[in-house]
Amino acid sequence: MSQHRPLLKRLLIISSLMFGFAFALVPLYDVFCQVTGLNGKPSMQQAKTSESINIMQQVDVDFITHAQAGAPFKVIAKNQRMTVNTGEMNKVTFKASNLSDKDLVMQAVPSVSPGLSAQYLHKVECFCFQQQPIKAGESVDMTLLFYVDEELPTEIEEMTLSYALFDISDKL
Repeated sequence: MSQHRPLLKRLLIISSLMFGFAFALVPLYDVFCQVTGLNGKPSMQQAKTSESINIMQQVDVDFITHAQAGAPFKVIAKNQRMTVNTGEMNKVTFKASNLSDKDLVMQAVPSVSPGLSAQYLHKVECFCFQQQPIKAGESVDMTLLFYVDEELPTEIEEMTLSYALFDISDKL
């Protein structure tokens, strides 16, 4: 048994280091994404309105949605693709439907692709800022008011704003 003691010590040290690394991985990833801008997470803060428009730079913006974990919601942008001038204020209306027979509360979580473009998409008004109560079988219109920053690199000609929809009724 004493001959296995050094091996046992090494295995315990390696296991402890592996556990520590796995525990630190999420915060390290968040820091990496924040520094590089690769996470695709747009700001959840309400932006100020745009002051100027650059008609010489346009970008195509696509809007997609998907319900998570069987959430009984259907949300569709009335304009699923827009070509916008940078700096220009734009309004998109989304139609949200509760497909269940119960009153529910929906939360929309946005992400932007490519990830580097997330910092250039500014939401002045967004249904993702608040939880959205929707009655059973009801459909409601929800608004997104946004602009793409004039500082957007010219090589980014297209971006996608995606919303993941969650049923958070049980969490309230």
